This record gives sequence, structure tokens and C-alpha cells, in this order.
Amino acid sequence: MHEIEPFYNWRHIYVAEEDERSPFYGREHSEFEYSQTVYNYYIHPQWDEIGSRTLYLKVIYVDYELNFAVIEMIGEWNDAIENDIMQLKRDVIDKMEKEGISKFILITENVLNFHSSDREYYEEWYDEVSDENGWIVSLNMPESTQYDFKKKKLNYYIELMDLPEWRTYKPYHLFKKIDGILNNRLTA
Repeated sequence: MHEIEPFYNWRHIYVAEEDERSPFYGREHSEFEYSQTVYNYYIHPQWDEIGSRTLYLKVIYVDYELNFAVIEMIGEWNDAIENDIMQLKRDVIDKMEKEGISKFILITENVLNFHSSDREYYEEWYDEVSDENGWIVSLNMPESTQYDFKKKKLNYYIELMDLPEWRTYKPYHLFKKIDGILNNRLTA
């Protein structure tokens, strides 16, 4: 896991640590000191912690004019023990929503397990973005993780979508692609 870095090909156009409106503004990362772990496995030091021992993320792009954010995640999404959705919602999402973000693209291809609990934070998040014509999409969640996510019917709140070639897009084009897919579903 220590070799999996957050996607860095957009760093020339956006860096969360340099964005004064970002929840991660001013954070500093070591390139060489591996200190964070998911269980007994070290992860790359560029991942940001959110108060969970098993789930880390990186805000890799935000557009305040189009009101969308791209957030990459790694680890185990554990609501049952760690209450990860509450940590994510309160420490990251709420702050981004205050800045006008209402469309969220979660890159979840490195989220290896999901353990559910209550769905209140998912409902709250969905209701808040729906009021702003927003949405929440999870990209490329592994099939086994999707199974547990769907079993709790959380895909009602967070759209599960596969788009393996997402890295080939620029942020705007990725947003337009996903927004187009969602709009086509609504009009079909």
C-alpha cells in the first residue's frame, strides 16, 4: 500500500494545501517519512488523515465556479467502528459545502472494504447536495466493496459508477462526463 500515491497529474492546476478555502490548507507532507498506516500497512505520506485509523483521502481538485470536488480515497471505509462517514462529513464535506461545493466525485478504487452502520450522515449529505442540484458519485469502487455498500442501500445516496479511464481526463472533462451521464439518466 505504501507505493499507492494520490493522483498527482493535476497538481500543476490544484493543490489542496495551497487553497485557502480547502480543509487541508497549510498541511505539510513528508516525501520520505512513512508514518500513517491502515492496520499494519504503511501508506504513502501524501495521503491526508481525517481522524480515522483506516480511511485516508486526498482532495485532488476543486472548482469553486462549477461547484465540484474530486476526492481520492484509500483504505477501509469503516462506519461500524471508526464512524468514517461522520469524520468525512464533519471534517471535510461540511467545510467544502460552506464554500459552495455541491457535486462530489469520490475516487474509491483503493477502498478495499466497507463496513456499514447507520445511514443518517449519507441521508444528510444527499439532502444537502440535492437542495443545490448537486450529487455524489463514487468512481471505481471494487466489486466486493460495492456489494457491502449496496447491501445497506447506500447507493441510493451515492451513485456508484465505473470509469476506469478517469485519469486520462482533465478535471473539467471528468466533471462534464459524469454530469452528462447523470443528466442522461434523469432525462431517459
